[in-house]
Order: sequence, then structure tokens, then C-alpha cells
Amino acid sequence: MMQKYLMQSDIVDFRNEAVRECAAELARNLRSDTEIARNCFEFVRDEIRHSGDFKDNITTCRASEVLEYATGWCYAKSHLLAALLRANGIPAAFCYQRLKCFEYRKETYCLHGLNAVYLKDFGWYRVDARGNKKGVDARFDPPNELLAFELEAGESDIAGIYSEPLKIIVDTLRRYGSYTEMIDHFPDLPDKTLLKQIYYRTD
Repeated sequence: MMQKYLMQSDIVDFRNEAVRECAAELARNLRSDTEIARNCFEFVRDEIRHSGDFKDNITTCRASEVLEYATGWCYAKSHLLAALLRANGIPAAFCYQRLKCFEYRKETYCLHGLNAVYLKDFGWYRVDARGNKKGVDARFDPPNELLAFELEAGESDIAGIYSEPLKIIVDTLRRYGSYTEMIDHFPDLPDKTLLKQIYYRTD
């Protein structure tokens, strides 16, 4: 049941040498999955720049790319966090919200990417490593869920957790390379019934 949340893939490429070394360093001298997961979460949250916050003119996608360039949109940061967790034998999944993106474009909605991690003492627990800033204070404090954003009117959680990123997310990150291109083409999912159709599969 948990095996698919521990798998290597083209996007969650935790067999990459740099990713493996980073995952091992983050787990060094730690015993519990909760301690390791916290370390991995805080590393991605604090040490990997959010490409939108810093207007970085590069778009990363694979976990190894996010680590190499130390930047990524929320989706890409979730790819790296999943890779670091899976490299340490901790099941990790992807989950999404649909949020207002008015800080980038007026009247724009987009998907927001985050993770769920399976902890032995708590079960599935959602975390958001997009990166803190003024008005954003995401933390790791299971079982309390402290995500980056509180849902407002018109916003929603996308149901379910996924072993691989949504296809629309991967396609967008691979197609648009600059900051300005990304803010003009944020991935969105206005019709939730399409979710199964755009689920990104590697098999």
C-alpha cells in the first residue's frame, strides 16, 4: 500500500547522487521518522528559494534540479521534499490546493503544491515547504497542520494524495522557463472532475 509513496521516478529522482547525499546528511544522527521529516521539511522550506518570491528567472522541476539550483516554485519544492523523504524510507505524497494568485495576476487562480508525509506516530500529515515570508508561517508541528495559507472564499483543497505530481504541473514547469512566463501560465484545475485525467503517471 505504501510502496508507491516510496518510489523513485523521473521527477522524484532520489537516486541522484546529490539528492542521496543531502538526504543522508539531513538524517545524520537522527532516530525517528518525525525528526528526519522535520529536518527535510525545514531544509526545503528555508534553504531552497521560492522562485516567485525571489523572481528567479529559472524554472526547476526534477528534485535534483531544485537542489542543484536551490530554487523552485511551490510545486518543484514539493518534488524535492518528497525525494528527500523517500530517500530516507519515509512515505511522501503530493497534494494540492486551488488558491487565488492575485499577488502575481489580478483575478487569477492557480494550483498550489504541497506534501503529505506518513509518520508512524501520526499517520498522514500535510506540510507546506513553499517558504515563509511576511504573512506566511508554515511549520512542522504534528499533529497540528500549519500550512502556508488559510483557505479563503473561492479557494479549496483538492481531494486526495498522489504518488506522483499532476501532469499539468509537470507540463507547466517543463514548458515555461522564466518568471514572467510562469506567472502568465500558472497551472489551474477549474474542473475537479478532470483530476484523474491529468494525473501524471510514469508506468
